[in-house]
Amino acid sequence: MLPSLFISHGSPMLALTPTPAHAFLREFGQSLRPQAVVVVSAHWESDRLLVSTSARPETIHDFGGFPRELYECQYPAPGEPELARRLARQLNAVPTERGLDHGAWVPLSLMFPEADVPVVSLSLPTTWSNAELAELGEKLAGLRQENILVIGSGSLTHNLYEMLPPDAQIPAWVSEFVDWVETRLAADDRAMLLEWETAPQARKNHPTPEHFQPLLVAMGAGGRAQRLHHSVEEGVLAMDVYAFA
Repeated sequence: MLPSLFISHGSPMLALTPTPAHAFLREFGQSLRPQAVVVVSAHWESDRLLVSTSARPETIHDFGGFPRELYECQYPAPGEPELARRLARQLNAVPTERGLDHGAWVPLSLMFPEADVPVVSLSLPTTWSNAELAELGEKLAGLRQENILVIGSGSLTHNLYEMLPPDAQIPAWVSEFVDWVETRLAADDRAMLLEWETAPQARKNHPTPEHFQPLLVAMGAGGRAQRLHHSVEEGVLAMDVYAFA
């Protein structure tokens, strides 16, 4: 049975830049062959839970100030409208037409570069509590038995105001938070993870919560956590990937 995954997508330049996280996702994707992907991205926030029923979701370039090459990237993976409509019924979600934001297509373009795995996007409800987001994951857990890959796409740390040169030393405030999350996940301490805002340096690493919250969905959808990858980009963007088997 497939695990659920939390993937740190970092900068959209991950799609083109040969970083350790880029290399990891390319290699890791070769070990997976899901029937479909259901992804909750930090970059699709909404009041209510929404689900994309698009048969041919467009590639959304929801960023600015990057090289033209990045805007020319297309990820023409098909949607899965039947699965999306089923999820809408099961989750009381609102069906809508939407493409793939970079939190979805950037990591998927590395994992499944042929764009031949159907993708259904779920929004990240901004009004939901941490517990409700984990419960959403629990409702998605059964998809794993259907060979459907559940992904929460965010970033383990995400303070863009503090970005450093590529060769800079990782600040202690980043390491403290990363280590706290790893320790809590290794211990399967879900109660503490639902209170993650009280962790050391939580607010420093996440001035806003949307890049951590997809981890809670992935956690709810799976079992015990295993860290598959750790690296840090721009000094402050922890690119950790976790599997919940």
